[in-house]
Amino acid sequence: MPRGQTPIDEYLATVSEAKRRTLGGLRKKIHVVIPAAEECISYRMPAFRLNGVVVAGFCATSKGCSYFPFSGSTLEALAQDVSGYEQTKGSLHFTPDKPLPLSLVRKLIRTRLAEANSLRARRR
Repeated sequence: MPRGQTPIDEYLATVSEAKRRTLGGLRKKIHVVIPAAEECISYRMPAFRLNGVVVAGFCATSKGCSYFPFSGSTLEALAQDVSGYEQTKGSLHFTPDKPLPLSLVRKLIRTRLAEANSLRARRR
């Protein structure tokens, strides 16, 4: 790995220019919402960890891009906000020409963090 390059940089170097731009923009938005997040690779995709919990991730797909909240309930909790996107229980799909807006990224991460905090509190 070249000096100063991260695993996420390495990942982004392997995807098409349009997807790289879109996912790079998503990476910046995630850092705006959670600047203290640690970048990592989880399940072979770029991800972001805060206080030991992976709270967001993304990847390029054959059809576009996907966002992963690393929770099976985040997207359900935001059903109205994500209704315009194709999705599975644990992933949100979008295309390079329609990137996720910062306002939605903010809601996704805040919802995921609230879930993680609630789970942590119940375990105590």
